[in-house]
Amino acid sequence: MKFPGEAAERIARSLQVQGPATVAELGVRLGMTAAGIRRPLAALADAEFVVATERAPFGPAPAPRRGRPSLVYSLSATGRAALSDDSASLAIEVLRYLDRTQGPEAVASFARERADRLVSTLGINSGVSMHYLASTLTEAGYAASIEDDNGPTVQLCQHHCPVVDAATEFPAICEAETAALSAALGTHVLRLATLAHGDGVCTAVIPVNRAHDRKVSA
Repeated sequence: MKFPGEAAERIARSLQVQGPATVAELGVRLGMTAAGIRRPLAALADAEFVVATERAPFGPAPAPRRGRPSLVYSLSATGRAALSDDSASLAIEVLRYLDRTQGPEAVASFARERADRLVSTLGINSGVSMHYLASTLTEAGYAASIEDDNGPTVQLCQHHCPVVDAATEFPAICEAETAALSAALGTHVLRLATLAHGDGVCTAVIPVNRAHDRKVSA
């Protein structure tokens, strides 16, 4: 068994799909008490499946508050690997074969074609709102959200990546997805962090047109 108990696996899958969370937030998500969360969470930490930090690995810094801040738990690379399936291994073997027999450009060409097809299938274009972008990426398995401080940009956070194992070995996959999003949205998407590089979440900064987003939301 990969995980130290059923509750531990439920917690890990929540962190995978819905992103980093505190004990209280995990309790709300899973309908469990704080005490019920802490024991399996400690087991996950002992197995190095999760890491704890004083703030989420994305978004603005929390406002100052009295007392010790609640720890935020995120899946580690080991935890994500434990949740991966056999199809990911097969995909990596195919990419390795392509790289070995036809060279890196063949992998990059495949990555570009896949990314272009993804954004086209999801209907992502310069006319969509940022919250539509997040919701449609979530439907595609990226567990995406928008962090918005009402400035000239928003931060797109992807708490899960369906191809993280392949992207870890072949960065061209991440690069192609970012380029495809930039082209579809008609603006420069700046990638700040990726799960494939060992970060707690994939984040990207996207300039926004506030007037356009208000019109789309109306």
